[in-house]
Amino acid sequence: MIREVANLTIIDGSEVAFLAAVEQAVPLFKAAKGCTAMRLEKVIETPNLYRLIVLWETLDDHNVTFRNSEDFQKWRALAGPYFSKAPDVDHSEIIVAGFD
Repeated sequence: MIREVANLTIIDGSEVAFLAAVEQAVPLFKAAKGCTAMRLEKVIETPNLYRLIVLWETLDDHNVTFRNSEDFQKWRALAGPYFSKAPDVDHSEIIVAGFD
């Protein structure tokens, strides 16, 4: 399982519209090949910073299949106008599974 974390810094005053855009985009992620979960978290210490966390079966499901899809373009059209800078994205995988 691959965990994508995208740090999204949004434009001041756009929170309501940004959150509505992310809500609209949920079905795009749900329909994506290999996408098993998606959520958005707000960073408490940093105003306007959010973390989009998406679980993928494989790295290629995100970097190849989804990124080259029409649904990715729809996602960026919905949420992209609210980004104040390009998202900072990385991927990780579990090495030690302590507990849930």
